[in-house]
Amino acid sequence: MTSHKALEGVTVVELATFIAVPAAGRILADMGANVIKIESPSGDNLRYTAPTEGRPLDQHENTSFDLENANKRGIVLNTKTEAGKKILFELLEKADIFLTNWRPGARERAGLDYETLKKRFPKLVYASVTGYGDEGPDKDLPGFDYTAFFARGGILGSLYQKGTVPMNVIPGLGDHQCALGLVSGVLAAYIRAKNIGQGEYVSTNLLHTSIYTQAIMIQAAQYPDYGQAYPIDRRTTTSPFILAYKTKDDRFIQVCMPVYDAYYPTFISCIGRPDLAEDARYTRLQEVAKNNRSPELYDLIWQQVEQKTASEWADIFTQNDIPFSIAQTWEEVLEDKQAWAINTFYNMKYKNGSEKALVRPPIDFLESGLPEYRRGPLLGEDTPSVLAELGYSAEEIANLEANKDVMTWKE
Repeated sequence: MTSHKALEGVTVVELATFIAVPAAGRILADMGANVIKIESPSGDNLRYTAPTEGRPLDQHENTSFDLENANKRGIVLNTKTEAGKKILFELLEKADIFLTNWRPGARERAGLDYETLKKRFPKLVYASVTGYGDEGPDKDLPGFDYTAFFARGGILGSLYQKGTVPMNVIPGLGDHQCALGLVSGVLAAYIRAKNIGQGEYVSTNLLHTSIYTQAIMIQAAQYPDYGQAYPIDRRTTTSPFILAYKTKDDRFIQVCMPVYDAYYPTFISCIGRPDLAEDARYTRLQEVAKNNRSPELYDLIWQQVEQKTASEWADIFTQNDIPFSIAQTWEEVLEDKQAWAINTFYNMKYKNGSEKALVRPPIDFLESGLPEYRRGPLLGEDTPSVLAELGYSAEEIANLEANKDVMTWKE
């Protein structure tokens, strides 16, 4: 029996660069949508970020570009020209969904803002990701997850060990969360458009996404008379049962026992101090916090955990049903049997003979099955076939390809 993807027959036009919006487009492509990615003649900047990520720069083995653009078709179009904009509008005429990460001001200047397009394409679902949103004084600031998500959103200024420096951040963490949010909104808007024949504008941004991901603690910061103001010293964290500890072999093991009182007797015995299992100084978290005993308990746990290897602790904690995980490196994650068992990775075989593990989006469909993992398109790879579907003749396509102002691209 042939499986059918949820979005078969749906056409998506993507006019976006870097990560957040292309990641959303890739998820829609995995769901079966015909996603047409439009790039400028110089190409999406994500094609050229390999040196920053510690990878060789090779367009025929571009793991980051494939991660965000697998299963799409790609065309090159200079939308600043009349001929290029004409083709863009012809694509939108046939599209169900339009994705973009252009800033509000740039969209308005190009005549690609929602209010303008909905007059021409009233059923179109228009979806956008920006750094800071569509309103307010900073709506047109350039936004990356390093700046809008990590820094402006409060992560870098709050979640580091007091007296040290903010953590080393990585690209894509905020972008991928934005992508998941955008996809959920797009799917709802598409259902609405199918039901009532009316399009919708869907948007999210890195700043709001960052604040939402930290919402529990940002809301709690409104109670200055309770708890601690961040950044904090991990030794003074109210509960030492939600921290990472160093093992004998210099690994870190993270435990998470949010209901301290329930776990205390088992955990304290597991780490070799059964004599403290009924010690009234430590059995109840409220008393620990009230009497400022968190630092001494933290030191005690640290001392005990340092006496065994991570592997030894893993066995002990597993046997006693203690929630934990060894803090793995990226290299270890790539070999994680559980991650492979749940189809987190796909073994991509490139034409140059290289094989690399590429990550799938974390959405699975049982009946539809796993989507293909076709590499992202080379720059302009599908331009002729997409134009032919719009009704352009071979001669017209050849003339457009020869017009350097409209469609010339790098090899």
